[in-house]
Amino acid sequence: MPKKKPPTGPAPSIAELQDALKASEQRAAAIVETAVNAIITIDENCIIETANSATERLFGYRRDEIIGRNVHMLMPQPYRDRHNGYVQNYLTTGVRRIIGMGREAVAQRKDGSVFPIDLSVGEAVLPSGRRIFTGIIRDLTERKRLEDQILHISEEEQARIGQDIHDDLCQQLAAIGCLARVAQKNLAAAGSPEADSVDEIVRLISRANTRARETSRGLMPVVLDSGGLMAALQELADSTARAYEIGCDFYYDNPVEVENNQLAVQLFRIAQEAVSNAVKHGQARRVEIRLARQSGGIVLTVRDDGAGIPDRPAHGTGMGLLTMNHRAQMMGGSVTVSPRPTGGTQVTCTIPVPAKEPIP
Repeated sequence: MPKKKPPTGPAPSIAELQDALKASEQRAAAIVETAVNAIITIDENCIIETANSATERLFGYRRDEIIGRNVHMLMPQPYRDRHNGYVQNYLTTGVRRIIGMGREAVAQRKDGSVFPIDLSVGEAVLPSGRRIFTGIIRDLTERKRLEDQILHISEEEQARIGQDIHDDLCQQLAAIGCLARVAQKNLAAAGSPEADSVDEIVRLISRANTRARETSRGLMPVVLDSGGLMAALQELADSTARAYEIGCDFYYDNPVEVENNQLAVQLFRIAQEAVSNAVKHGQARRVEIRLARQSGGIVLTVRDDGAGIPDRPAHGTGMGLLTMNHRAQMMGGSVTVSPRPTGGTQVTCTIPVPAKEPIP
């Protein structure tokens, strides 16, 4: 088969190539400029080189106010002081922590307000050999508001169910227990052999009533004073040990008082979820709950001797971790889950202490 001959038309002129290049640059600029999300490019020294219109709308700065300045001006403390070090560490070691992937972070507007963002960072090396980084920023304020609202509704529903169990089920079990106790005494007085069976029924009813009250308290923990979190965690440890017949203890180095009741409740919920995972999914026989103040923050740790973290989590077991993470993020903190060297799992929640709660 004869080969096709290449076209023999005239080669593009320099002017045509320049026009094509200019048109390509204009298309690329138009795409960036009309993007819904903020797009910023910085150099290796973290100096902002370009920003689109969405960046102006999101942060409240004009472009001429940020171009030529360090990108950390768009971050709150303590991230502002740490950012240059993160970039320098990457340039030195090549270890990526955020480049090439997305993560949730926080940013700061011109008016000083801090808001949650989804940040994706990409890297490019230009033909000249110069390296630039491109950040795509999406505002998560509305999504976080809806998540918080859902969590608040969930808390209210749990409290309602807990109150119903306390006011209705527990009262009925108590009444049934009283009637059964009277019946047992009458049977015993009459010398009936059924008295022992009824006595066992009384014990079972009493145990069920105790379990129902513990469930009720778990659904609506009373954490109202500064020491309430420690009391609630102690009750969580005691009720877990009784209900599952395992070792479960609560420890603290020094009293950790939390004035903010909402913060205390969220920490309790994280501990509750971690303990539940250890017992139900990890089949742990021993669980430890620890509360401490460390490095300017509150650290809650739940460790167990269970089966550890599975390579492939069972269907439906991931929501607990997602909920714990969201509760921690609501307080400006984080949750990490890691295997223990001796077996089992450790869940660590670190929360920065609010300014109104100084470290003693």
